[in-house]
Amino acid sequence: MLLVHGGAWAIPDDAAAAHENGVRNALRSGFAVLDRGGAAIDAVEAAVSVLEDDPTFDAGRGSFLTSDGRVQLDALLMDGGRMKAGGVACVERLRNPIQAARLVLEKSPHVFFVGTGAEEFVHANGMPLIDNSELVLDRERERLKFAQQRSAAGLADDTFSGLQDDKDPATAVARALEPEEFRSHDTVGAAALDIHGSLAAGTSTGGTLNKTPGRVGDSSLIGCGCYADNLSAAVSLTGWGEPIMKLVLGKWAVDRVAGGIAPELAARESMSYLYSRLGGRGGIILLGPDGRFGMAHNTPAMAWGFATEDEMKTGLKL
Repeated sequence: MLLVHGGAWAIPDDAAAAHENGVRNALRSGFAVLDRGGAAIDAVEAAVSVLEDDPTFDAGRGSFLTSDGRVQLDALLMDGGRMKAGGVACVERLRNPIQAARLVLEKSPHVFFVGTGAEEFVHANGMPLIDNSELVLDRERERLKFAQQRSAAGLADDTFSGLQDDKDPATAVARALEPEEFRSHDTVGAAALDIHGSLAAGTSTGGTLNKTPGRVGDSSLIGCGCYADNLSAAVSLTGWGEPIMKLVLGKWAVDRVAGGIAPELAARESMSYLYSRLGGRGGIILLGPDGRFGMAHNTPAMAWGFATEDEMKTGLKL
């Protein structure tokens, strides 16, 4: 069983196909691992790597830029059978941070590396370093420029491609009036259950547009944007990171499953709790050790998909 998400926000119609195609490609890659008897952690790593390589999403190549025009990436991978985890944050010279997280998990007694220390560690363990410019798209330079112009004018940041790109003035106005928490949150993630009964989960992100360099969100923090434990569940979240962190929402959700709540209900409850407690917005995928699962969001849409031996399905709304 494999679950994948590609962000929860107000995904515009002209981006829907790219989001669904990206999720489908990730499902195919990850489920191929499970289908040949591979481990859940390998499936998660494979699926998230595909999403990081797809410029549709805010992860890996094509991520949002920091206020100084660079890409800084965060990722976490967790093995629920061994209760091992690896995370990296604020890395700038890695194409696939989820693969860096795997190296931390497997090769280090530590759990979490940041910045140049993370880059040096994974490079010493065989991962090539790249120039940050290879992760930066012209589209994102324009998006950052537009956001900073709006900020300078006293307007809220807009993380769409820019109102000047909208041919329909009504669409432009609607996008400008979207609440901040509905704007783009294309963080990606996956959760898997293998034939051995082991769970794994992973989350990867480029963070928020125009963020202050050094900012770390929920995605790479254990129990916040990601968690896996064979005795409870595997989870990956996307959305507005600060409220998710404050609630340690990933751990909250898997603990609900451990307490006997069905993953489908626990997923919905977690989104209600996120909003009722802190006004937060986001999405969640949640997979139990018995194969039951839940997906939920409290944003206008979420890119999602699941694959089993009998079925593969993707969508943008639940």
